[in-house]
Amino acid sequence: MPAAANLDAKRAALDAHLRALGRTLIAYSGGVDSAFLAWATHQVLGADMLAVIADSPSLARAHLADAIAFARELSIPLEIVSTSEIERAEYARNDASRCFHCKDELFAVMEEFRRARGFHSIAYGVNVDDQGDFRPGQAAARQHHVAAPLLEAGLTKQDIRELARVAGLRIWDKPASACLSSRIEYGRPVTREALGVVEQGEDALRALGFRQFRVRHHGETVRIEIARDELPRALSSGMAAEFTRIFKALGFKFVTLDLEGFRSGSMNALLTAEQLARRGE
Repeated sequence: MPAAANLDAKRAALDAHLRALGRTLIAYSGGVDSAFLAWATHQVLGADMLAVIADSPSLARAHLADAIAFARELSIPLEIVSTSEIERAEYARNDASRCFHCKDELFAVMEEFRRARGFHSIAYGVNVDDQGDFRPGQAAARQHHVAAPLLEAGLTKQDIRELARVAGLRIWDKPASACLSSRIEYGRPVTREALGVVEQGEDALRALGFRQFRVRHHGETVRIEIARDELPRALSSGMAAEFTRIFKALGFKFVTLDLEGFRSGSMNALLTAEQLARRGE
C-alpha cells in the first residue's frame, strides 16, 4: 500500500494540475482511472468541469450504465457524445494502430465539443503504469494536446485505487475494463456483429457470477479468460458444459478456456516487434 505521506503529496500535485487547466472536459469511461479523475476534477473545479463519455458500438451497455450511475451518485456533471470510430476503415481493419484511431476520433469529437461549449482543456486518465504498456492511444492524446493530470502527478494504478478507496468511491476495486474491440484478435475486422457477440458472451459470464474475465474472439474459436482466483470454479465439468452451451449458441465452433487466466492486454502478446514499433501510424 502506498505510503500515506507520499500519496498526500501526489494528491496535492494532482489538485494543482487540475486548477491550472481551467474549465476542463474529462474523457470519461467509467473505469477506475477516469472515474477517479472525474471525481477529483469535480472536487477541485466544481461546475467548471464536465465528464464526457463516448458512446459507440465498442462500449458495452453494462459499462455505459454503470458509468452513468457513478456520475449521478456523486453529482458529477456528465454528457454523452457519439463517436464513429467503427466507420473508419483504419479502425475497422483492426491492426496494431486500432487504439490510436479510436482515441483520435474521441479527441476530435471532444475538441469540437470543447470549442462549442467554451472549455479551456481536455484531460484523460492515463497514469504512470500505462507508460510501460502498449498504448497507441497515447500518441493520439499527444497530437490533440490532451492533458494527463494523473500522470503529471506521478500517480500509479495502485495509488489511484488507494485514493479512491480512502475517498469512499465504490469503483476503487472495480475490475479493469477496456473497449469491446480489444477482445477481437488483431487482423480480424471489427464489426458490429463481432462486438455484439463478445458483449453477449461477457454478459453471460457476468450472469454466472464471474467478476474478472474477457471473451477473446478468434473467429471460429472463443478463448475465455477468467481471473486466476476464479479459475477453480470455471474448471468444473458443469461449468465447461455451460460455457459450451452459451458460446456455441453465439456462433463459435470451438470453445476454449485459457489456463493462464485473465491478463489485461493479452492480445498484444501476439504482435510482432515490427507491429509494436509502428504504433500510432
